[in-house]
Amino acid sequence: MLESLSKTSEKTGLPPGSLIHVGEVLEAQSRISLIDYNKEHIDERQIQSIDEILQYKETDSVTWVIVEGLAEVDIVEKIGNMFDIHPLVLEDILHTHQRPKLDEYDDYLYIVLKCLVSEKESFSVNYEQVSLLVLKNFVFMFKEKVDELLHPVLKHIRNSQGRIRGLGPDYLMYTILDTIVDQNFILMDTLDDSVTSLEDKVYSDTSQNILYAIQRLKREVISIRRNVSPIRELLAGLLRSDSELIHESTHLYLADVSDHTIHIIESIESYRDILSGLIEIYISNVSNKMNEVMKVLTVFASIFIPLTFLAGVYGMNFEYMPELKWKWAYPTLWIAFVVITVVALVYFKRKRWL
Repeated sequence: MLESLSKTSEKTGLPPGSLIHVGEVLEAQSRISLIDYNKEHIDERQIQSIDEILQYKETDSVTWVIVEGLAEVDIVEKIGNMFDIHPLVLEDILHTHQRPKLDEYDDYLYIVLKCLVSEKESFSVNYEQVSLLVLKNFVFMFKEKVDELLHPVLKHIRNSQGRIRGLGPDYLMYTILDTIVDQNFILMDTLDDSVTSLEDKVYSDTSQNILYAIQRLKREVISIRRNVSPIRELLAGLLRSDSELIHESTHLYLADVSDHTIHIIESIESYRDILSGLIEIYISNVSNKMNEVMKVLTVFASIFIPLTFLAGVYGMNFEYMPELKWKWAYPTLWIAFVVITVVALVYFKRKRWL
């Protein structure tokens, strides 16, 4: 069944637990991958029916099921029925506007967070919601689209010498979280390049395009912060958790991911402050440029005030003005004009007003 709503507000009036996809449809059809592994073997396949998962339900190996594309609601519903997942959790999986969070249940953990990827041409961030269900021997991962995000994790699993093959689903959960969080370091490098480029331009270019670029980048940074900051709370919840699904040995790895998250959040805050400073510098530069223009205009106005005064006096039509009949009055007036102008310019130059 393919059913989707573009906005959260369109769900108003529906009962809790209604399974409807909310958000942009990035994949019209879902692709389901399955990786079952332990120290001795690995079974990797594409599955066509959810019923194919049943054969792995009673095994002691770790089974990782990846659902890419959320528009086919019935797939999520069947997985929920098969593993007794709460309808509100299934609803959250299909609602792609979720805030990163952790929900603990008796038999499973539900984790949702955003994967952030920037475009190389211009700094623009693409957001993909990733949901995890961590059970005793299963990890279900729900993604919005097919991409290469998980290739490093798959590479570790395929390597028979890797630590991941000998550990449980909690370590797989850590590896997925670490991959998503570390993706943000690449994002920070791209953001740093964009901010540095704006810093170089803001001192020499006072056009409105620079202001628009700074404002756009600042909005992106605010959006990044909104989606990354809750991950710290999510990881803190995992570290505090008493769930039997998370072994004590995994806490050390989760603490490392938490440190990475704090580092990224601090970087985001730093860039936000830099962008706020760039806006202030831009406004200051515009004001300084306006002041320079006003200073030049004031200087020229000051020069022409006495000239205008003389021209106004001798432009009056009184018959008995003494200088009007004088033979050298006109050239004398022009000499006065030139002398006043030169004296004013020299004075302004010495005062460093020009």
